[in-house]
Amino acid sequence: MYTFLPENITPVKQKVSKEQKPLIAAVLLGVVLVIGAVVSWCYYSISLRKADRLKTELLYLKKDGFIIHNHQGRVVFRMAFQSGVLDLDSCAKYGEILSCTRTEKGPLKFFVQTVIKDKATVMCYRVRWEEFVADTSILHTMYWDNAYWYGGAEMRTQHWPIRLSGYQEPRPFVTGDVYSFKDGFGGILESYWLSSNASAIKINASVPFHLGWNSTEKAFFFEARYKDSPYKPPPGKQPFPELSYRVCVGSDVTSIHKYMVRRYFNKPSRIPSESAFKYPIWSTWALYKTSINQEKLLNFTESIKKYQFNYSHIEIDDMYSTYYGDFDFDPVKFPDAPAMFKKLKEDGFKVTLWIHPFVNYNSSNFGHGIERGLFVKEPTGQLPAMVQWWNGIGALLDFTNPNTKEWFQSNLRRLRTKYGISSFKFDAGETSYLPRQFSTYQSLADPNLFSRRYTEMADQFYDLAELRVGYQSQNISCFFRIIDRDSDWGYELGLKSLIPTVLTISMLGYPFILPDMIGGNTYTNFTKDMKELYIRWLELSAFMPSMQFSVPPWLFDKEVIEIAQKFTRIHESLVAPLLLELAGEVTDTGDPIIRPIWWISPNDEAAHKIDSQFLIGDTLMVAPVLEPGKQERDVYLPAGKWRSYKGELFQRTPVLLTDYPVDLDEVAYFTWVS
Repeated sequence: MYTFLPENITPVKQKVSKEQKPLIAAVLLGVVLVIGAVVSWCYYSISLRKADRLKTELLYLKKDGFIIHNHQGRVVFRMAFQSGVLDLDSCAKYGEILSCTRTEKGPLKFFVQTVIKDKATVMCYRVRWEEFVADTSILHTMYWDNAYWYGGAEMRTQHWPIRLSGYQEPRPFVTGDVYSFKDGFGGILESYWLSSNASAIKINASVPFHLGWNSTEKAFFFEARYKDSPYKPPPGKQPFPELSYRVCVGSDVTSIHKYMVRRYFNKPSRIPSESAFKYPIWSTWALYKTSINQEKLLNFTESIKKYQFNYSHIEIDDMYSTYYGDFDFDPVKFPDAPAMFKKLKEDGFKVTLWIHPFVNYNSSNFGHGIERGLFVKEPTGQLPAMVQWWNGIGALLDFTNPNTKEWFQSNLRRLRTKYGISSFKFDAGETSYLPRQFSTYQSLADPNLFSRRYTEMADQFYDLAELRVGYQSQNISCFFRIIDRDSDWGYELGLKSLIPTVLTISMLGYPFILPDMIGGNTYTNFTKDMKELYIRWLELSAFMPSMQFSVPPWLFDKEVIEIAQKFTRIHESLVAPLLLELAGEVTDTGDPIIRPIWWISPNDEAAHKIDSQFLIGDTLMVAPVLEPGKQERDVYLPAGKWRSYKGELFQRTPVLLTDYPVDLDEVAYFTWVS
């Protein structure tokens, strides 16, 4: 049955009941929430993928730098990019490599590669930033944060840990004579730093590296550039700078340093003469300066015997020749050199000679060197590049030239044959003596390689030789001497600088260290007022890898002579056997002989900042007095059992012994009780 409605009648819409309205609202809200959840999930997924793309293990990359966490999740390393901001949309991750191709300025090549992946012990990253614009620069800033930092270079004013003041624009990180050039870096340096929070950085050798700092911001500036720089691009390459380095983080400062040394440093291949570890070296310099002659030398050796001192060898220092660059004795100063050497040999003295890489213009070897092309030349390569050094004007021998190396070594071998010379004190060798513009037989992209070639030349005479420059020279088996010291108590080339300098050089991979002359060089007038300084210097030197007298003890009084005899005996009987044992291990491990206190207590913050105590190996700790007028000092004993030189046993450690008494003829030292 059908019902028909009239055409003019419209059906009425049924109203929604009050009971149905909440249900519809709930459905609409649910649809909105579902759409919102889907959008949020998509955004979150994209963010996760982007975050994952910018993170590699413990390192997180940002557009203006990166941070690294340790295995406990604490930030231990921060680097900021000052010369460009990464376009993170250009970044991608492929396996262990996170790379980016653009900054806001244009294209570049940047990557971070995870090269060691052991979360339990150590994580290492290879970082490289390369520009494609000639003569530009790359600048990264590494923040010290709240950590203590160690390493870098020998400095004129030396602290341990590193303590720098003011603001320094980046300058070439090259070997220099900090005695003559106050604001440079020292003769022994490596682009390597480590921190108390177990992070370490090693700049690659291919980098045209410049170093600066800002002490207010607690930051180092690492810059790579060729413009206005002694660095040169490799032959045939554009001057596109690169800043590349390795960063590693570990569980503690000792273990990360051991890892870095084993992986990135060479090790000595041989051990210097045993006598240099056991007995003092005697130098003519501080007492006689350039006025040394045959009579003075023989009188010096007679006094050494008279006062019953042992000796490794005697060192004839500056100005025994007629002119600088000669390879023989001045016949006026040494009228009968053969007879003199015969007498020295009969008395049991070995002899080493001071030598250097300069040939002054008035030496007969100057013309010979020009004829044979033995010198560093001016940029055209036609004429020798004349340089000024502390003893005049001359030419600089070019040890990148094999002919120069052979000519120089042959002259030294002739001196050995003619007079029975045992070895040589190789002075200078710093790149700061290269002229601003120069050319060498082999092009030097890195000017520090000049110092490296000098050390390679000297290695032939390793057993009793000493050097004062070192760059990538850890495998050279000579003693490395710290730069000349002034007869002063302070941190600027004074007594207090000895331990920080030796610890720094040790951390750079140089275990055989000669801490220069006892009492300093006495460049000011020598007086007996130096007595206390001399004694404290002597006592500290007795616990170093080698001792060197120049100002002799008998210039003071009987008390000083007796103290000197006492400590040379301590050095021979107590210290030297341990030194030789540790030296035998160095060729395998690369571990330092002289060690900071934190070496055996790496997580002890108090140990991280101690600069007036040190360890010989792990078992002998030394705490000398370094203040004038003091016969006491504070001594920090890290965890463990320690027995003092007086026989006291300390078991409740770590502990700070305040005002521990140390007489004028004593050094506080403590042995580990196993």
